[in-house]
Amino acid sequence: MKPDLVIGVKDVRASAMWYEQVFQWKARHGGEEFEVLTQQGSEVMLCLHKWGTHEHPTLRAPSDTPGNGLILYFRTPQMHAIRARMEKLGFPVVEEVHLNPNSGIEEFSFRDPDGYYITASADHTFGLA
Repeated sequence: MKPDLVIGVKDVRASAMWYEQVFQWKARHGGEEFEVLTQQGSEVMLCLHKWGTHEHPTLRAPSDTPGNGLILYFRTPQMHAIRARMEKLGFPVVEEVHLNPNSGIEEFSFRDPDGYYITASADHTFGLA
C-alpha cells in the first residue's frame, strides 16, 4: 500500500510548476482543478487540488491555515541537489541543511507557494526491531 497525498492549493498550475522546478517531478494530469505529480515515470509523489472544488470536505476552506498539523517530509538521495536548485531559483528556505539531532539525518526545510511546510532529508531507512 502506498498513499497518494493530496493537498489543497490556490493555483494548481503555479503550484505544479513550483514542484516541477524544485523536485524535478512531472505534471501528468493537467488542468485548473487537479494535478498529479510523478517521478521516474509513473510513481505518484503528490496531488494538487484546487481549494473549494469537487465538494471534498477537507478541501473547502482555503482561509484555514494550509497544512496545519501536516509536514510534507520527503526522503531523497537528491536532497543537496534540491537545495542547490532552490538557491539557483531564488526560493527561500526556512531551515538550512543541518543534522537533525533526533534522527541524526541531514535535512532542510522550506515552504511551498501555499505555505505548506516541507522537509527534504537525506535518503534513509528506519531499522525496526
